[in-house]
Amino acid sequence: MFLTVLKGIFIPLAGTSLGAACVFFMKKNISNKVRSALIGFAAGVMFAASVWSLIIPAVEASASYGKLAFLPALVGFWTGIVFLIALDHLIPHIHIGSMQMEGLRSRLGKSMMLVFTVALHNIPEGMAVGAVYAGLADGNTGITVSGALVLSVGIAVQNFPEGAIISIPLANEGMSKGKSFWCGVISGVAEPVAAILTILCYEAIIGTLPYMLTFAAGAMIYVVVEELVPEIAEAENSDIGTLFFAIGFSVMMVLDIALG
Repeated sequence: MFLTVLKGIFIPLAGTSLGAACVFFMKKNISNKVRSALIGFAAGVMFAASVWSLIIPAVEASASYGKLAFLPALVGFWTGIVFLIALDHLIPHIHIGSMQMEGLRSRLGKSMMLVFTVALHNIPEGMAVGAVYAGLADGNTGITVSGALVLSVGIAVQNFPEGAIISIPLANEGMSKGKSFWCGVISGVAEPVAAILTILCYEAIIGTLPYMLTFAAGAMIYVVVEELVPEIAEAENSDIGTLFFAIGFSVMMVLDIALG
């Protein structure tokens, strides 16, 4: 089981790393249409994972609460929202589309700001993977190996474009391809770190799985609504981004229901 959990929490980082490796094969920046499609797909996967892989299992795990089965999900969801609001105001980062800086003032360069931007997205995704694999390791939560794997693979798929969106523009602005690649990889390291910390918290506090699942869901939905959806809506090709949001949501939903 230990190896299963270990592999599961590092699969999303592999997706980011493969996306960052595109810098060695692509010479031009990603077009606006492709960027809109990739961001839309990522947002759809994250939103679907929040609902099908996190919120619904959390409610099912709270069945013993009776009519108050919604309570752990509600508390966890709002805690995740507030947590990401705090990180959004504290961590220096920029919106990839507009290059608008947010968070505390910092003298960090543009490359590090971009790394922090993707890392901010990856923290809730890591918590989601960690919560699901903590439930799998527990053995009494109804979470299956295939269900946990679907979440890891789904997040890895949507991490692929994020790695490319970081590495390719940095290389085109003069940074070496090797350094651009490692900037993309580093942006994804937040994910396994967040996953491991989540598992450790679960081990320390028994009975927290419903809260942890919906905490991660709230955090991911905040990222989707606050960061990704505006990028889709403000783009020239917003219809493409919206279409791929639906595709990403559908893919993740089908995988979770069919294999979870």
